[in-house]
Parts: sequence; C-alpha cells; structure tokens
Amino acid sequence: MDLKLTQKQFRRLLDLVYIGNWVLNSTRGDDRIREYDQVESLVFSHCLQNGMAKLTELYEGELIPSRAFAEGGIHEAIMAYEDNVFFEILAQELALRDLDDPPITEENYDEVMERMNEYLGEFQRHGTDNVTVEIEE
Repeated sequence: MDLKLTQKQFRRLLDLVYIGNWVLNSTRGDDRIREYDQVESLVFSHCLQNGMAKLTELYEGELIPSRAFAEGGIHEAIMAYEDNVFFEILAQELALRDLDDPPITEENYDEVMERMNEYLGEFQRHGTDNVTVEIEE
C-alpha cells in the first residue's frame, strides 16, 4: 500500500495513531494489544525519513513515540475528551436515576435529555464541586 501525505497530514496522522493506541492500550497493563503497538511503531518509524526524528525513540528494540511527542500537548487533548465523556456519562446516569432508571425510549428521550442538560450545565459551572456521595459504613 502506498499512502501519500503532506508533512502536515502525516503529523496529524501521528496524533491519531497515538490517541487510538492510547485509548485501546493505556488501561490494559501487561495485556496490551500488541498489534496496535506494532502499527504505532510502524507509523512512527516514518518520522525518521521525514524530518521528525525527535518525535520517536527506540525502546526495547521498537520505535515508539518519544517523550517529546507525548509531552507536546497530545495528552491535553486526550484529557479534554475524557472529561467530556465523564461528565456526559455522569449526567446520563444521574438523569436516569432521577427517573427511576428506565431504559431510554422515544417517549422519555426528551425528558432524559432535558435532565442531562441541566446536569451538564451544572458541571460546566461548578465541575464536581456540588456532587456528594453518602458512603454507608
């Protein structure tokens, strides 16, 4: 396969590959999906001949994203995504709890969305500052 990219497109592809592998493997510990690590290594190996050698480094015989790449802002994008997902899931769970945990149907969709939007507005204004949990001992 021959893929032609501009330098800018290739740089964006590096971000996408890194983010994808991060989502798939970052929580797996030693049970990583090696095929994705291999694809990441293959894609990042092209940095060497495209003037981006500082974005990759050799680790245990494999080319991986360098510390400079990982610390260059990509994790801020990942964290922003994770925050959004966290608050959306929390808002949905709370909205459904308020309605006695029904499945989402066409009939209750608008009400669930309205409640979710109220929670999302609260989270936008205050984060989790007003969330409380009573732990039973």
